[in-house]
Amino acid sequence: MPQPSTIEPVYPSIFTGVAGLVALQTTRSGGVSGEPLDSLNLAWHTGDDPEHVRENYRRLGAFLEISPESIVTTGQVHGTEIALVTAPGNLDGYDALITSTRGIFVGIMTADCYPILIHDRRSGASGAAHAGWQGTAGRIAEKTVQAMHDAFGTRPQDCLAWVGTGISGERYEIGAEVAARFDSRYLKPSPSGEGRQLLDLSAANRDQLLEAGIPPSQVQYSEYCSFRDEDLFFSYRRDNGKTGRMLALIGVRA
Repeated sequence: MPQPSTIEPVYPSIFTGVAGLVALQTTRSGGVSGEPLDSLNLAWHTGDDPEHVRENYRRLGAFLEISPESIVTTGQVHGTEIALVTAPGNLDGYDALITSTRGIFVGIMTADCYPILIHDRRSGASGAAHAGWQGTAGRIAEKTVQAMHDAFGTRPQDCLAWVGTGISGERYEIGAEVAARFDSRYLKPSPSGEGRQLLDLSAANRDQLLEAGIPPSQVQYSEYCSFRDEDLFFSYRRDNGKTGRMLALIGVRA
């Protein structure tokens, strides 16, 4: 088994000081997976040795002082279905998870798509959403805030939110068909020409959170880029699909 490096997550400062809250996005360091999944790959569907993935979760759990079994993920399908999570166990077919159960940590896998983490300071509820271009076009960030309202009585003014690390607008080139799904303020012409556009998914998701009613001072975003910052993050596009996955998770300790 490869020698592990040190786990070094990204901790969003927007959540600093919230008692008991665990909220972070892993980077690629700290695990035991070999190239090209090196080293903290947390997805089972990447062709990795299952023992490596299991050990990566064990190491992450030990680092965070939580049980690996308390981390709930979903087989993501680039949709907008949202699951209410009340117990451990992995799901399938959802792209956002919400919970108000202490000791449960909901997580989203990414390798260019954007993870969105939301916490309701009043009720203690949390949500995690997966926003690639399809989820963003389907307004999954806004829908997750609404789902938290429906399930927990969450009020947007009580929420803190973070749009995590994904592929930045400077590196995310798309064609006309995808561009047509987005407002022009999130687009600019690609230097490659041929009618290609550059799409800023981070800004689109930030605006959805604001339009959902979360105050601007309570919405933060990562300034990293999964494509550009190769030493820190996996990137599906940069690595031609042969790459691992980061995990963004959120929840309140029991």
